[in-house]
Amino acid sequence: MGFDEAGRAADMNAFLTRAGWDDAARFPLGQDASTRRYIRLVRPDGTRAMLMDAPNVEDSACPPDADDATRIAMGWNASTRLAASRVDAFVLIASYLRHRGFRAPEIIAHDSAHGFALIEDFGENLEIARQIEAGNVDELTAYVTSADILADLHREDAPSTLSNGADVWPILDFDRLALVSNADLYADWLRAERGDGALEGAEREEWEKVRDQLIAQAMEFPRTFTLRDFHAENLLWLGNGEVGLLDFQDAVRGWDAWDMAMLTQDARRAVSPEAAEAAIRHYLDQTGKSREAFDERLAVIGALNALRIAGVFSRLQHRDGKPRYGLFQPRQLAILARNLSHPALKDLNAFVRRTTPFVFEGF
Repeated sequence: MGFDEAGRAADMNAFLTRAGWDDAARFPLGQDASTRRYIRLVRPDGTRAMLMDAPNVEDSACPPDADDATRIAMGWNASTRLAASRVDAFVLIASYLRHRGFRAPEIIAHDSAHGFALIEDFGENLEIARQIEAGNVDELTAYVTSADILADLHREDAPSTLSNGADVWPILDFDRLALVSNADLYADWLRAERGDGALEGAEREEWEKVRDQLIAQAMEFPRTFTLRDFHAENLLWLGNGEVGLLDFQDAVRGWDAWDMAMLTQDARRAVSPEAAEAAIRHYLDQTGKSREAFDERLAVIGALNALRIAGVFSRLQHRDGKPRYGLFQPRQLAILARNLSHPALKDLNAFVRRTTPFVFEGF
């Protein structure tokens, strides 16, 4: 059955009428990377808000008690514990973050059942990446401020469940199946960069051995509340030292190093070594964590993340016909190579050098 555009428009109109925003002019923004879209609303008096339109068209999110076989059968979102653009996840995590003093957008109104939320409009072109490009904020200042947010965020254990009335959302572990599903994107797709196919046979068996070794290391690391997509495209420079947060609906019980890897090992922009180091040092100063132990976590978790992203970029280019992702791939491969240089990853380093040596060409 196709998507009912007319029915969706009617539901949107009804939601805006209930919220008291039916008189607002509508200005659609560019399509989100997911199935969400955003529409800027401007009332006659100039008051603004953002409408999140998130129809329930994706594979379902992961039930808390689902076993691995069930999750695999359900699809990608359940396997990797993504929120499937669920409005209740966004709303409840936003409220949790705001209650703890972080600048997530205020939720003005929402309808989780139909997939709508009316949220605070922070403004245009405020992403830290754009603000650095425009010269409106110094890179070191932006990254140290962002690291300060992570230090505050990671001080407490993640909640197991968030709820408000009929809305209930579990904060699940970033677990072995999620890591396997993500890391296997490397094995399935990266050799497409050189016109070859997925790893198979004995190479695939060896891949699974070194992959599982790396994941076993990760599973021993201490857990914390992890926003998961904490990078310069999702962080907004609001001025006065405030950073607005977006795209946090996929939060999990993960690792401190995942958020820091997303921040300092950014595939979409070249984070200067000075900014990355300043962010890490500030984070460690604020949390009192050991540099040696953190560097190991950052290399292991960073490598798992880099395997995922490199595989995604290859798939987007060679299966989905989106060559622009090739512009990001050299930086992403250098990030992977840098993480693999840590002594804790010597076995994976040797495997990657043998099966996809081009990873190290620009490193």
